[in-house]
Parts: sequence; C-alpha cells; structure tokens
Amino acid sequence: MNTEAENKTNEYLKGIVANLPEKPGIYQYLNAEGTIIYVGKAKNLKKRVYSYFSKEHGPGKTRVLVSKIADIRYIVVNTEEDALLLENNLIKKYKPRYNVLLKDDKTYPSICVQNEYFPRIFRTRKIIRNGSSYYGPYSHIPSMYAVLDLIKHLYPLRTCSLNLTPENIRAGKFNVCLEYHIKNCAGPCIGLQSQEEYLKNIDEIKEILKGNTQEISRMLLEKMQTLAGEMKFEEAQKIKEKYLLIENYRSKSEVVSAVLHNIDVFSIEEDDSNSAFINYLHITNGAINQAFTFEYKKKLNESKEELLTLGIIEMRERYKSRSREIIVPFELDLELNNVVFTVPQRGDKKKLLDLSILNVKQYKADRMKQAEKLNPEQRSMRLMKEIQQELHLERPPLQIECFDNSNIQGSDAVAACVVFKKAKPSKKDYRKYNIKTVVGPDDYASMKEVVKRRYQRAIEESSPLPDLIITDGGKGQMEVVREVIEDELGLNIPIAGLAKDNRHRTSELLFGFPPQTIGIKQHTPLFRLLTQIQDEVHRFAISFHRDKRSKRQIASALDSIKGIGEKTKTALLKEFKSVKRIKEASLEDISAIIGEAKAKTVKEGLNNE
Repeated sequence: MNTEAENKTNEYLKGIVANLPEKPGIYQYLNAEGTIIYVGKAKNLKKRVYSYFSKEHGPGKTRVLVSKIADIRYIVVNTEEDALLLENNLIKKYKPRYNVLLKDDKTYPSICVQNEYFPRIFRTRKIIRNGSSYYGPYSHIPSMYAVLDLIKHLYPLRTCSLNLTPENIRAGKFNVCLEYHIKNCAGPCIGLQSQEEYLKNIDEIKEILKGNTQEISRMLLEKMQTLAGEMKFEEAQKIKEKYLLIENYRSKSEVVSAVLHNIDVFSIEEDDSNSAFINYLHITNGAINQAFTFEYKKKLNESKEELLTLGIIEMRERYKSRSREIIVPFELDLELNNVVFTVPQRGDKKKLLDLSILNVKQYKADRMKQAEKLNPEQRSMRLMKEIQQELHLERPPLQIECFDNSNIQGSDAVAACVVFKKAKPSKKDYRKYNIKTVVGPDDYASMKEVVKRRYQRAIEESSPLPDLIITDGGKGQMEVVREVIEDELGLNIPIAGLAKDNRHRTSELLFGFPPQTIGIKQHTPLFRLLTQIQDEVHRFAISFHRDKRSKRQIASALDSIKGIGEKTKTALLKEFKSVKRIKEASLEDISAIIGEAKAKTVKEGLNNE
C-alpha cells in the first residue's frame, strides 16, 4: 500500500472510531479484500476499538493485525452477555484469521432419543435436527456405555428400526423378534405395550440422561413400598431391582454432596506452544452429568481470562446449560444474567474445582505425549526450555557439557567430558583426558586442568562453546570450573553442579555463585535427563579409568623393548604364554614366529633386563 492510500485509510478508520457508541457490542475488522480478519466483543465499543489505534504495538501478531485493517463494522447489543454470545457465533461462522481457533476436530458420541411414535435410544456421532433429543457429547466413552447399560437393564425398549406407526401396528404388519422372547422388549410392534406406558419410560430415561437420578430413585422407592403394602410382592421385587440398579449407578457417579445441583465448573491450563486447554464439568445432584475438555489455539497471545470467558460461553451454548452458578479458578471480569461466579477456597465446591483442574492437566499431558511421539524433537526442546526456566538462562541450552574425574588414590588419574546436543548424547563429541600435571588424588586440580585444556583448545580452534557446563560434583567443583572459565579464559558460560547423595544417586541441582539448590521433582522428564547426563559422564570416566588400569596391570618386559609393537607382543604371548618362556626359548623358535631380525631384538632386550 502506498503512503497516500495508507493515509487515506487511516483517516477513514479514525472517522469510524470517533463515531463509535460507548455501548456493549461486537466489532469486526476487515482487510482490503473485504474479508473479516478479526471479531471482538466489548463492554464499551469506543474504548475497546480506540485501544488498537491509540498506541504503538510491539513486534508481533497484533501489530500485523492492525496494519491489515481497512474497514471496521460493529453491532450494538443490550448487554455484555449478548455481546459474548454474538462474538462466539460470528467466530464460528467466519473463522477469522486472527481469532483464537477452537480445536474441536473430534466428533464425540452423544445419546439420541429418536423423535418417533415409539422412540429408540442409541449412540450416535451425527446430530440431525428432526426433533430428536441429544444428550452429550461424551468425551469419556465408558461413561456413555455405563448409562446405556443402566437404561437397558431398567426399561424394556425396542432396538429394531421398524416403522412403528399406529396404522402399521393395527394392520398387524409385524411379528415379535428375539428381543421380545428374552424380555428385553415389551412388544409394542404387535400392540402388547401402549404408547402411553412406553413414553412414560422414555420420560424417566430423559431424567436419568439429564443426571436427575435422585428423583427417579425416590419415585421407584415409593412405588415399591406401595406395592409391598398392597401385598403385590412379585411386582414390588421387580421395582426393587430397578431401584438397586439406580442406587448403584448413583453411588458410582456421585462425587460430592447431592445438594450441589445444576452447577458448571471450568478450569484452564496453557502450554508453551500457544495452546490453551479448558475443562468443563456440569454437576447435577452431586454427580458429573457432562464432562468435556477442548483446546484453543491462540493467535494474539490472549490472556487466560479472555480464553476462559470464550470457553464458558461456548460450552454453555453447546450443552444448553442454564446453571445459575459457575465455579472458576480465578476472578473474571464477566457478568451474565442471573449467574453467580464462585472461586471456592474450601469445601465440596473446591473439590469439584480440583477435579476439573486434575482433568485438564491430564488432558494437557496426554496431548503433549501424543505430539512428542509424532515429533520427538519437540520433547527435547521442551526439556531445554525447562532447564532455561529453572536456571533463568538467556537461551535454551542446546549444547550441554559435563565433566567427571576418576582415579584410585591418585593412580591412573583420568577425566571425561560428555556432550549432550538438544538433550541427546552426542557420542562423537565425547572426550577422554589423561591427567598430566596433577600428582596424587586431587580432584579439584584435575578438574581445573581438564576444563582449561578443553576450552583453551576450543578457543584456539574456534570450536562452538557449550550453552551450559555441568560438573559431576558440588560447590567445590563448580568454583574450580568458574575460576578457569571466567577468571582465566574470560568466557561467559553458565555453570551448574549435580550433587549425589550417600547412595550415589542424583539428589540436587546447584546453580549460581554462591550456589543455590534448584528444586526439581523426582521422576519428571527433566530430572531423568539430568540423571542420565550424570550417569553417562560417570560411566564414560570409569570405563576409561578401568581400561588404563588394565593396560598397566598387564604390562610386561616386552613393552620396554624398542621396536616391538603390540602385534609382535601379542603373537609371542599367544605362542609361548609368558615372558619367562619367551626368555627360555631358542632364537630359532622365536624367529619362526616373528622373523629373525625381531627375534634378535627380543632376545637382546630380555637378556639386558
């Protein structure tokens, strides 16, 4: 867009903003092509829209959005609630580019009560607007099957797809099937069950599907007692069986006190990938009647409050909820007609909120696991970001290097360095070091030597430096490394320490000077990564130390003979089994193995020993 056209557009937009009413409503931003790119709601249209144009936005999507606005439309409504509902509907209708996206691609099943003369009840994933009643959707499939199983045991319902109209029944077009003979159906197809009786059962079933099992249970108890009083014990027993089934179902589904009735519960969790997860529970008579968790994809870094508000409106509309109380985890700047918002601190309502939070956290964890299976690198980046956050690093530690020493009373002293790139071991970059300048068992001096050799060479060769150095040890080891890195080499590399307990297990992460203990929960992926790094450097150092010690222990008089290499030595020992036997062997016997010239060298060397 050229400057002249841009100025013209800005003047046009300023004119619209200046004339906006100070009333509740929704606003729509359109681009130059006339496409709606954003829909928002406001208590005060003028103030809200003005905020987009009155200040300079930082780099990001909001600045991009504002730069693309070519026109503004608005709709005035009576209340904030109306604005919320209208915003929700328009977002779903137009799917604007810069609005949050409801990731609801799964079609969860519902229970359908078909609109028929003798209604059928079945599970379905298709919603057909033909007057039928739908209950759900059920995100937890076993719960749906539990309800259907209860209904099947309580009421004899038809399962056939026959066209049971009064005319067809009177004409005798149908015959009873197996379901009738095994007493799962009362035979409405041949007139053995009246529509009135059948629909009475359907009404009771609808109450169960709504979660009103308490009322059904009370009615059955009264009916059972009445029949028993009339000495109709067989009929009373049948009612008793139904009553016990309902009571058993209620005991399994009730989570809190039955006095908590018709309440909505919401909770929210966010992740690092611009996603937010919202859990919704609907409580009827102390039991969870509806449960659903869904995901929003953020576009403009929307706040938790904004997203939760959207979620509340979306779920209440979807489930046709008329609850007068909504439980939320924090205060919301939201007013709905005849609705009270509660942030509970204790009691049964707090238990419900905790249950919702537990569900949303589990859903978030499951989604993360699924994503990491599809993209393993995502897990690595998440772990590195966790380390970055825990240690307050400037950037994620893409390359981590860890050091450890190994010796026995100062003998065969060695050190090792392992390298982890993107949270994975990079074995080609591992390095072994023989301690050259230290005499005796001095771990601090050994660490100082190795670290200096490592990074002095890296500087000389312009090799990449790590984002984080970890020492297999506590405060003393960290200070030694700091002296080399900062004081001697003048480098700025974060240093951490991994300390072990008396059972030689990773116990704490140290960081900073003076070192502070960083609390990391055990059995978490981050803790397992740190343990892996520590175990790996220890294994590598120990194996190098053992190799060096073994070589020293098997050293023989042959090692000191100039011109005799490993292959020659191996061939002689294989044949003669010991240095003593080689010494006793004739020149001819030795020559037969390694040749005359080497045989003479060996003989001379052993004789001069």
